[in-house]
Order: sequence, then C-alpha cells, then structure tokens
Amino acid sequence: MAMLILFYTVILISLSVFSNSAVYRVGDSAGWTIIDHPDYKNWASTKNFHVGDTLIFSYHKQYLDVMEVSRHDYIHCDTNSAKAFYHSGSDSINLTKEGDFYFICSNSGHCLAGQKLHIKVNHTLHSSSL
Repeated sequence: MAMLILFYTVILISLSVFSNSAVYRVGDSAGWTIIDHPDYKNWASTKNFHVGDTLIFSYHKQYLDVMEVSRHDYIHCDTNSAKAFYHSGSDSINLTKEGDFYFICSNSGHCLAGQKLHIKVNHTLHSSSL
C-alpha cells in the first residue's frame, strides 16, 4: 500500500511540474535572427528558466539553424562539436535538467555578431506551483 501511495505521489508531482511549465519564444517577437541584432543575453536575463520549461526557436530554416554547444564552443563560436543540431525553423527544446545551456547559429559570422544564447535552468518549481 505504501508503494502505491508513493507511486501516485510521484505521478502527481510530475504532473504539477509540467502543468506549470513555461514556454519561451527565444527573442520574443523577433525570434531567432541576426536582423537588427537582437540582444539574446538581455532577453535571457529577464527570464527564470526551470526544469520542465520549453524553448521555441523560430527562424527562417533556409538561412539559420540552432546548435546546442558547450560553454567553450559558445564563447568561441565553434561549430565543430555540437551536442545537438536543430534546423526545422520552429524547434521546440524541452528543458529536462538543471544547469547552463548554450545555443548558437552554425553560421560563425552570425554567432560572432551575437546570435547566441546562454540560459541557466533552475531545478526549482515555478512559484505558481508552490
């Protein structure tokens, strides 16, 4: 009986985490672009990312893409060792663990011009679920 209660408790907690998850469109209305040089560092600084949230990268897939990279590759705009590569034009990335995450465009000129994003994902729940 105790195992059954524990099982249901875990399920309920899991459902509450995902039901209070946030969806963030990277760059808001500008999306993922190099046009007008959006400040992705400033954009990320105004958000509180949590496990269970989702990032949406919207962009013109003929010219742009998204790569998840290491901190080193983010700093140096190095596209040789991507952890993940997205190119649909509307990529949905679920944040499943806490930590620092780094994204760049594979066009190194774009990355060098600022088309890159660093976010910190917290393990804590959103305040609306507490």
